[in-house]
Amino acid sequence: MFEKNLSISLLLDFYGDILSERQNEMLNMYYNEDCSLAEIADSFDISRQGVRSVLKKGETILIDMEAKLHLASRFIKVRDKSSEIASELEIINSEINNEDISSRIHLLIEKINEMADY
Repeated sequence: MFEKNLSISLLLDFYGDILSERQNEMLNMYYNEDCSLAEIADSFDISRQGVRSVLKKGETILIDMEAKLHLASRFIKVRDKSSEIASELEIINSEINNEDISSRIHLLIEKINEMADY
């Protein structure tokens, strides 16, 4: 369940703007703010089943968009590979005794980390 929550939360970050404002807000409350169905239902003055229905429709839209565009999965791959590259550069940097090369490697590591955090 945690992995699915994290996955929907990530998809919400990427594709949330294509949802209706109501869907986006409900999914955000459920997945990012950890609100219960009852809490969301109270906020929108609808039943818990109504909330569940909106959540399921929103999830389906997000999953379908990812299946078509693959933006979130590409982002994760780039972030992971960037981390691997930065780690390897750290190892190389620790083995080099040349200050000029070491400072250039450090600059590359910073750029990779900035890119991965974007």
